[in-house]
Amino acid sequence: MNKINFKYGLDDVPPLIELLLLGLQWLAIVIPIIIIIGKVIVGLHFSDPLDQVVYLQKMFFVSAVSLLAQVLWGHRLPLIIGPATVLLVGIAASQGGNTNTIYSSIVMGGILLLVLSATGLFAKIKRFFTPQVVATILILIALTLTPMILNLIFAAQQIAPLQNLCFVLTLVLGMFMANQHLTGLWKTTLIIWAMIIGSVIYLLLFPQYTGISYNQHFNSISSFFRPLSFDFSLDPSVLISFLICFLALSINDLGSIQSIGELIKPENMEKRITRGISFTGLGNILSGLLGVVGPVNFSLSPGVIASTAVASRFTLIPTALGLLLLSFLPSTIAFIGSIPPVVVGGALIYIMCSQISSGLLVAFNTTGGFKFENGLIMGLPLMLSIIISFLPPNIVNSFPVSLRPIMGNGFVIGVLAVLILENVIYRRKK
Repeated sequence: MNKINFKYGLDDVPPLIELLLLGLQWLAIVIPIIIIIGKVIVGLHFSDPLDQVVYLQKMFFVSAVSLLAQVLWGHRLPLIIGPATVLLVGIAASQGGNTNTIYSSIVMGGILLLVLSATGLFAKIKRFFTPQVVATILILIALTLTPMILNLIFAAQQIAPLQNLCFVLTLVLGMFMANQHLTGLWKTTLIIWAMIIGSVIYLLLFPQYTGISYNQHFNSISSFFRPLSFDFSLDPSVLISFLICFLALSINDLGSIQSIGELIKPENMEKRITRGISFTGLGNILSGLLGVVGPVNFSLSPGVIASTAVASRFTLIPTALGLLLLSFLPSTIAFIGSIPPVVVGGALIYIMCSQISSGLLVAFNTTGGFKFENGLIMGLPLMLSIIISFLPPNIVNSFPVSLRPIMGNGFVIGVLAVLILENVIYRRKK
């Protein structure tokens, strides 16, 4: 791998104009991801448009605070932060329970991350998450979100299902064509352009589509703090489901920090990893208390840094301030959040394909090559996750209530299966 000659190093501060432009680029990358994941969750939780907007406001707020804390005091690396997709899996699988139970579990998951990192126990647990396990987890996230993506694609009942399907296939193929031919800033901000252009074309093609109306009057401060009450409530099965999700989240966080470390070679990487995962835990505690999905460091950051040749962590400060400003502009968030569900579904397909690609890359780059037994170790968890994820609701509802968040969660079953296969049945001598 050729060494990159960075225009600005880790602790360099670019001139103000460049700093703002680079921060704006990061902002354009993270906003679509927050909106996409947020739109999916608010569709599960709320029917009231005001509650939906407030949830998105809180997501922007948590992302802003977490990003600022990580850049200044946490890992102190140029890593973008946003809502964790793996927690979206846990939220979707726990819809039988109340939201207090879900977000109390996220608080506990954040505490777990903080304790594991601060005490050094994370290093001992990490050895069970071999490249084979990590690869499987990355693919599991994509597969277990498939039922939710299907619901998004066919959510607009005013439009014929075949028309929605044709539209989303065309949109996704268009995104892949653009990814192949675009470069630089256009490529890194592809998702936001796809969502804007896709929404405009969808509304022109299907004028009969009526989305959620956001014509209420929003007050930035009062609306943000309106539903801020939090009642701590734990359900053991929901908690176990989320703790498994948090173990996967911690490995994702570790991989993101390590990948940026390999690129820019900063000093004291072990301390940066410890602080980074600890602050991710703190961010998830804050998220749970606010009743929103928790953050994680994104692994897409090295690609952005390599394309711009700018490794300054300070370029993310304008990004964090921009997210913070948006969190108190509900009318702006309401406008951005009025994207048709089918467009959100198409963007999510594109993102999940990247997730699968990352998983396959990890799997095929394992030491000793990819063997038949590696395929078995990955194959069974993936098959089990698909079967569980597509179980009819009446079958899932027949399970004991205490077991539904575990036995009805394809991701949890898949993770447990791959850990048993890798570390027990096919355990290799060290």
